[in-house]
Amino acid sequence: MNESETGNTRETDAEQVLSAEAEFHDEWAASTPIDKINVREAFEAPTAPENRFILKLIDRHLGGLDGQRVLDVGAGLGESSVYFALKGAKVTTSDLSPGMVERALELGRAHGVELEGVVSAGESLGVEPGAFDIVYVANTIHHVTDRDALYKQIRSAMRPGGLFVSWDPIAYNPAINIYRRMATDVRTPDERPLTFADVKHVSEHFESAGHREFWISTLALFAKYYLVDQVHPNDERYWKKILTETDRSLWWWKPLAGVDSVLTRVPLVRRLAWNMVMWGTRGAD
Repeated sequence: MNESETGNTRETDAEQVLSAEAEFHDEWAASTPIDKINVREAFEAPTAPENRFILKLIDRHLGGLDGQRVLDVGAGLGESSVYFALKGAKVTTSDLSPGMVERALELGRAHGVELEGVVSAGESLGVEPGAFDIVYVANTIHHVTDRDALYKQIRSAMRPGGLFVSWDPIAYNPAINIYRRMATDVRTPDERPLTFADVKHVSEHFESAGHREFWISTLALFAKYYLVDQVHPNDERYWKKILTETDRSLWWWKPLAGVDSVLTRVPLVRRLAWNMVMWGTRGAD
């Protein structure tokens, strides 16, 4: 096979992945009622430490969300897009799934906010260059095949001084890897959880890059769902179910969150975390 044929094969494979991802997420959007989508909980629940940390980053770098232009890449059902709009941001919600974009726009209308919708893959964002104060990417990078292209698109979309923030699962925890092998019906086969090589990659594209890990001992909640509540991972998405928890239901879990505040700062131990927040800024080019 010559170089041209190899390139064409890679392009075809990438197109197949994008098509399969879009189809999977279209079906997910169609099967999810608006009243089952947790907007405020996605940022304010005790089980949303990643997003609560991201809100602090936004406050520190930009003074909050009010008046900011936000691009939500891989926005899915639209929880984050709607939350940002409720906080006064002007939000563009983007996803490769037309069904997800439509569901996000519908969710916005249900909450009394207007969003701009764009159907596009992260590797080829169809948005105005340099237009956004914040580019937010949640639970999406691990779906992306060409991450270099994604980061270039994100940087292009940001204004100088803008902020990139993301969170995604990472690859090392053995318990989570067992969960992934069990949850075959609620995730796509092309997912590739992040490694610490992704941290290095982000630092090559953005200034003031950083990362922070979440969920180690607190993953006992997943064990409870399976062993005590007897909810199979294919019957309910655990990463959505956690948002239905309250301070009262998590009385036993809260001490573990305190333990994680230490464990997730230990260099080798933090590799066992479930999720990682990454961030960076765009300096003056």
